[in-house]
Amino acid sequence: MKLGTKVSEDQKKIAAVVVFVVIASVLVYFEYFYTGTPTAQAPAAVASAPANSAGDAAATGSSGGNAARAVGKSSTALDPTLHMEAMLVSESVEYSGTGRNIFSASSVPVGPIPEAIAAARPKTAVVTPPPPVQPAVPAPPPPIPLKFFGYETSKGARQAFLLHGDDVILASAGDVVVRRYRVVSIDAKSIQVEDMQNNNNQTLPLLIPN
Repeated sequence: MKLGTKVSEDQKKIAAVVVFVVIASVLVYFEYFYTGTPTAQAPAAVASAPANSAGDAAATGSSGGNAARAVGKSSTALDPTLHMEAMLVSESVEYSGTGRNIFSASSVPVGPIPEAIAAARPKTAVVTPPPPVQPAVPAPPPPIPLKFFGYETSKGARQAFLLHGDDVILASAGDVVVRRYRVVSIDAKSIQVEDMQNNNNQTLPLLIPN
């Protein structure tokens, strides 16, 4: 009787340990490996993925991409858990490009180059600058209104005969005539006269009577 009782207690302990291990395994599975039950839409998306032609491939890729984005926008978008249904939808997307190799010059499609619809930069009106303003040329000084019509020599010095209107003036070198004109020098055929108001020297030639 004691032996049978001991065997029965050992069986109970073993059964309790097995039940605990099974429960712990189920909890660990649900905590780390369980991703949820796949929805019924995933097989349909996978089944519709293959395309019959190049044109259908682009449409299928677009719809598959939309389906993948729709799955990603669900309430579990911020859940880091791996979702197998979204991966299955993404695997069905096929590339539908032109197949051009960007690293090969021979893969450039042959055809006329389209003309530009509009210029890259709008043409601006050419503005002609105004001609430069020429500086005003100062007017020449007025002529000295004196006429030299002869001279005389007295004690080695020359005196010039000058005519101002109807007045005859006898002047030596250094004399000021009509309060404005100074006789600078007297030669046999001309004299130098300075206009003191304009600070201008002029040469008056000897007038030879006809």
